[in-house]
Amino acid sequence: MIYDVCVIGSGAGAGPIIYELSKKGLKVCVLEKGDIYNEKDFSKDEIVVRKAIYTPNLKDEYHTIEELMDNSWQKFPTYETGWNFWNGSLLGGSSNFMSGYFHRLKPNDFKLASIYGVAKKSNIVDWVISYEELEPYYTKVEELVGVSGEVQEYEFLEPRSTKDFPYSALAENKIVDLIDKSCKELGFKSIKTPRAIISKQKDHRNPCYYSNYCGSYACSSGAKGSSRASLIKDAILTNNVTIIANAFVVKLNTSKDKKIKSATYLTKEGVKKEIKAKLFILAAQAVETSRLLLNSKDENFPFGVANNSLNVGKNFLSSSGGIVSATFDETNINLKDLQEPGLFVNRSLMDWYFTKEFKTGTIDILFEHANPIRRASILRWNEDELLIGENLQNKIFETFTKTRTLNMEIFVDWTPNDDSFISVDEKYKDKYGIPVANIRIGSHEQDKKASIFLEEKAIKLFEKMGGKNIISDISVLPSSNLQAGGCRFGNDPKTSVLNKYCQAHEVSNLFVTDGSFMPTGGSVPYTWTIYANSFRVADYIKNNWEDLIV
Repeated sequence: MIYDVCVIGSGAGAGPIIYELSKKGLKVCVLEKGDIYNEKDFSKDEIVVRKAIYTPNLKDEYHTIEELMDNSWQKFPTYETGWNFWNGSLLGGSSNFMSGYFHRLKPNDFKLASIYGVAKKSNIVDWVISYEELEPYYTKVEELVGVSGEVQEYEFLEPRSTKDFPYSALAENKIVDLIDKSCKELGFKSIKTPRAIISKQKDHRNPCYYSNYCGSYACSSGAKGSSRASLIKDAILTNNVTIIANAFVVKLNTSKDKKIKSATYLTKEGVKKEIKAKLFILAAQAVETSRLLLNSKDENFPFGVANNSLNVGKNFLSSSGGIVSATFDETNINLKDLQEPGLFVNRSLMDWYFTKEFKTGTIDILFEHANPIRRASILRWNEDELLIGENLQNKIFETFTKTRTLNMEIFVDWTPNDDSFISVDEKYKDKYGIPVANIRIGSHEQDKKASIFLEEKAIKLFEKMGGKNIISDISVLPSSNLQAGGCRFGNDPKTSVLNKYCQAHEVSNLFVTDGSFMPTGGSVPYTWTIYANSFRVADYIKNNWEDLIV
């Protein structure tokens, strides 16, 4: 059988494509590396169902990392450290495990080169689309995927075509009163964080029931706006979607006219199979998307599919920043209110998103993730002393019953540069014999400067709130769950992989719709922008279908 469309991956970049094209009547085949799960499969067992359970064993399937050490690049496999760049091999991908912090990019995020210039040793460019072109699709995501919140005025609030979010803000812990009061005294503006978690019933999806487990856990109510729950379930009802689970795509095969004719995938048992389609959508998350293109070498593309320009893998993006933490107890807030489980903090600071001199970013405020086993395990150590027995028992009891830790997560741009890229190395192969992705993680000095700027603001707020044990961990290392870049879109085929509609310059029936297209990432999590752009691309494909398959 020849499908109309073959979609590789099923996360945020794939869901809108699957949803829109199946509703148009096209026959869509989805190749998903992992298995298919539903809400009934997602409990809150810290051992059984955390994100790592839905990712490959690093001894079988790993990545290699290149870090700059002693002025030279050192390469090591991730199975040596446990540093995991797999983010969810199952239907819906990593969108099942996101915390759902949904901030739009700002209009100026689309033209950083024009506003701030191109920093030395950076590859900053303006986007080839504007905020105004993407805005209707941000709005579409709010409705279809479901975004809760309350629009509040602040200096850098982006223009909106609707007055407010379609879902009211989620219930909040009383600590927000202390945050808001302290911000006001400091002259900061705290705003309610938009979340891709619905606060009321939507079709087959139940509202949030405040389980206290969002980050790194899949949602058992359907409230979280994963691609699986919010889009693919509805798409399946069209009877136009075929999902092939446990299908690890290892090669894209091209024909004489330099189009993709088929995708070769491996079953869980390692058996090779092939899928043919008229149009191919690649949305496997940035690292694996570049890996697949680079490994798909043939006579048309000796350096990998769509890579005769040698741009695939370049300008990989993550997010710089870090976390500032503080503990709170009954001296700050009523203990019963503080300990009330499940209720959200949902506060963000964007006062300094842009400054006259440079771009900074966002501070999102949240309680530490529940994960009691992990939290208790960390308490075993008192500096260099290992606690056991009654001493450990007392420390765990005091910590769990009388205090709570609040985090301020800092998000700043990952400045694209020549030392941040994805490649493959024939020396390093997974259990199937396929070269793994190598991730070089060269950061830019600007990112740390912006992070430290926001760190100072976070510490100042915690001090005003009366937080204790304030600690800070600012890092220029990438956040493995935030991946973008590697297949930059642009108008010039010499410097980009994709055109403005995320269609490969060199392969007319190939589109890339995960975060790979982004030339810069903004200072917020990428998911909302990936969703919005995928809806934009889906519209282009629908409106130009006959021309695209000629």
